[in-house]
Amino acid sequence: MCVNPHYEVVAAVVTDGERYFCTQRARTRFAYTSEKFEFPGGKIEPGETEPQALQRELHEELDMDVVIDRKICTVHHDYPDFSITLAAYQCRLADPHFLLKEHESYRWMKLADLSALDFAAADRKIIAVLQK
Repeated sequence: MCVNPHYEVVAAVVTDGERYFCTQRARTRFAYTSEKFEFPGGKIEPGETEPQALQRELHEELDMDVVIDRKICTVHHDYPDFSITLAAYQCRLADPHFLLKEHESYRWMKLADLSALDFAAADRKIIAVLQK
């Protein structure tokens, strides 16, 4: 029996007033995540706290510096080839400058309009929490 890997990951829900920052993933080997929108972040490395991982991932992927305000929620999602536990944090930009290093594109969207984008399934669970 093959057990799919499980990853602990973090996501930044970066806001600017009423706008939410969303990034579009690059093409991946998994159709269910390839070119989908997400709240940026990534895997937690051994010995890191969730906020440390979030700061590191945002710097690595976007050269983005944020202020982490609070934890929004933790969601679990099973994809066909792996599962994740995703901790989402409300953040704001510490500096307005950033650079897309790994993503295809980005959007600033109002909360009511987030559902119009093709988000990865785990991130849709975060949107549901935000829209409550």
